[in-house]
Amino acid sequence: MAVKVLFSNPPWWEKPEGGWRRKKRWRAGVRAGSRWPFTETIKSSPDDFVFGGYLPYPFFMGYAATYAAEKTGAAVELRDSIALRESYDRYFEHLGRDRYDFIFFESATPSWEHDAGLIERAHRAQPDARIVVTGPITTTQAQEILDTLPVTACIRGEYEKGSVRAISGETGIIDYDLLTEEEMNAAPFPHFDPQCADRYWDANPRGQVAPHAQVWSSRGCPFKCIFCVWPAAMTGNDPDGTGRRTVRHYGKDYMEAMIRELLDRHPFESIYFDDDTFNLGRRHVENMCEVMAPLDVPWTAMCRADTIKLETWKLMRESGCVGVKLGFESGNQYVVDKIVNKHLDLDYGREVVHYLKQLGMSVHGTFTYGLPGETREQMLDTKRFIESLPFDTYQESGTAEIEGTPLHTLRSEGRLGAYEAARLDENYERGVDGSKKYQSLVAGLRED
Repeated sequence: MAVKVLFSNPPWWEKPEGGWRRKKRWRAGVRAGSRWPFTETIKSSPDDFVFGGYLPYPFFMGYAATYAAEKTGAAVELRDSIALRESYDRYFEHLGRDRYDFIFFESATPSWEHDAGLIERAHRAQPDARIVVTGPITTTQAQEILDTLPVTACIRGEYEKGSVRAISGETGIIDYDLLTEEEMNAAPFPHFDPQCADRYWDANPRGQVAPHAQVWSSRGCPFKCIFCVWPAAMTGNDPDGTGRRTVRHYGKDYMEAMIRELLDRHPFESIYFDDDTFNLGRRHVENMCEVMAPLDVPWTAMCRADTIKLETWKLMRESGCVGVKLGFESGNQYVVDKIVNKHLDLDYGREVVHYLKQLGMSVHGTFTYGLPGETREQMLDTKRFIESLPFDTYQESGTAEIEGTPLHTLRSEGRLGAYEAARLDENYERGVDGSKKYQSLVAGLRED
C-alpha cells in the first residue's frame, strides 16, 4: 500500500468583528501562498464560501505535492482549508476519517501561535502520522519546534526536495535544499484542486477576469528589502541581507505547457504572474510575452518599476498584459534607500506609472508603514506620494516582522549594516500581522 501524505493548509479563523451599526464579519487569515500572512475581515464564514477578496494560491505547497508524489510514489493529497473556507470541525472530521502517514504544515510568524495549537490537535487526531513543519517559521524556530511539539522534521526553504527526504525517513532539521533551474523546469506542474482552483483571487491590479490562475514564472529576487520574506527565507537563505540572492527562471516551453494545461483543465479567464519580481531580465519578459500573446487572455504581473526599458513595458501591453503591481514601499527616498534598502529612484518610478497609464494599463502600488527608524513625517510623505500619482488601486499595510527576514534579524542583532538607518527606536511598533499593525497606525497618520 502506498504511503499516504497530506499537505495541509488548515483553517485560520478569528472571532467575527463588527457592531450594531454594521453586520458582523468573520476575521480570517491567509497563510501558505502569502508572502506576508495576515488576517482580515472577509465575506465568507466557516463552511460558507463567498467569492471575492484576497485568496492566494499556496505555491510552495502546490509544487511540493506533485513533486513528492512523482519522486516517492506516495498517495499525496493537498487540502487547502483556507480556500475551502472550512470550519475547524469539518477539518478535523476529515483528519478523523482519512488516515495519513505524513502531514505537512506550512507556517510563518503571524500564524504560528495559532498553528502550533492545530499541530497538537492534529497529533491527537492522528497519533501515528509523522508531522513535518515547513515555511519561514523554521528559519529560527526549527529546533524549538522539534523539542516542544509532536513534530518529526522541520524543512527550511522551499520544500520539494525536503518533502521527499522527509517521506524517505529523514528526521530533524532538513536544511535548505533548493531546486536547480534545470530541476525546476523538469518538475511536474503544481497541483490545482478542482474543488477550489477557481477560488483563488487577487483583485489587484485591475483588469483581471475571474476566475484567474495565479502562477510563477520565476523564483527569487536579487533585491533585499528589509521586510521581504520569500527571497530571504524560502527561495534563499539570507536573513541579514548580506548574502547573494539568485533568481531562477522557468523556461518558455515549461510555462507555455503549464498555462495551456491550466486553461484546458480549469475555467480560468485570466493569468496573474505572482513572481517576487516578474520583470527581471529583458529576455525572460520577452519569453513570457511570446507565451501569452497567442493565448488571448488578459494577464497581469507583480513587477518592479526600474528593471526593464519602456519599450519592454509596451511589449507586455501588446501581448495582453492589462495591469501590473509595482512595489514602492515608501514615498520618501531616504526611507526607500536607507531603511528598506530597495534603492528605487522614486522620480523614475513616477515616470513609469504615467507611462503605463498612457499605454492603457492599470497600476497598483504597494506601500508599507511602520518601518524601523521611520518617522511620522516620512510616513506622511508616503501618503502624499500616493495622492500625487494616478494609481488605479494601492495597498497600504503595516510592516510585519516575520522570521527569516532582515527585519526579524534586526531585533536580535540591534543593527544591520546594509540597512544603515533601520533602528528599533521608541517610534517603532512591532507587529507580525501587517493588517492589524496598519490599523493601529492609521490614527497617527492623519494630517494635523
